[in-house]
Amino acid sequence: MRISKATLNNGWAWSTGLGLIVFAALGGMDMWLKALTGVSTTDLQGFSSAAQFRLAFHAWAPEPYAVRAGFALGLDYLLMPLYAISFFLSGVIVAESFTPGKSRFRRYVLMAAMVAPVGALLDAAENALHLAMLLGGAEDGLVRIATAISSAKTVAVTIGMALLVGALVAKIGMRKARARPVVEP
Repeated sequence: MRISKATLNNGWAWSTGLGLIVFAALGGMDMWLKALTGVSTTDLQGFSSAAQFRLAFHAWAPEPYAVRAGFALGLDYLLMPLYAISFFLSGVIVAESFTPGKSRFRRYVLMAAMVAPVGALLDAAENALHLAMLLGGAEDGLVRIATAISSAKTVAVTIGMALLVGALVAKIGMRKARARPVVEP
């Protein structure tokens, strides 16, 4: 399937911009939750035992805190497709900008772009496990699974961030190239 360069650039700009807005809102809400209770939803990623989850859930037990925590976990589901699209399109932009023609490196960059949607699916599974433990009780087995999924998601998001930085470099480089006057000998 082929898409036009304008569609690629517009999709990348929209998904990246909206993703940053949702990420900022989520970060603000998470910082607010941590200031109120001492535990944020992001902290769940680093927990390694059911006892830690139980303490966090106990801190969120009063209704206003539970609503905030649940909303933050739910809002993360809005962020997932945005960063998956942004990171994937970033990989396509990097491949188009830095790997002209067919090459092994181009295939590697495009394979790395496929990691972003997998990361979003892992993020969804991780959040589902966190919500299941929040509603049904934490168990060490579920915590181990959530920790493993969280680690894999972190790797995928790191690859996506590298692709996003690469796309930004490509965009800045293209702007500078267009701004330079052509000097004829």
